[in-house]
Amino acid sequence: MPIVNIKITREGATPEQKAELIGGVTDLLQRILGKNPATTVVTIDEVDLDDWGIGGLPVLVYRAAQASKESKP
Repeated sequence: MPIVNIKITREGATPEQKAELIGGVTDLLQRILGKNPATTVVTIDEVDLDDWGIGGLPVLVYRAAQASKESKP
């Protein structure tokens, strides 16, 4: 029984988007590994932006730094 946990930032993923993620991961496990969809568990955890970090920085600070780099010629 595969168990897949998806973590995303809490930024407004719709129920339809979450359903598509769940279905897509389930289909992928069936197609690639032959896993039974009836026993495949997929959970989605939404994490507040204040609780998410990348590269040693809070995600909002990290994104701002990346945007600044991309906007420079």
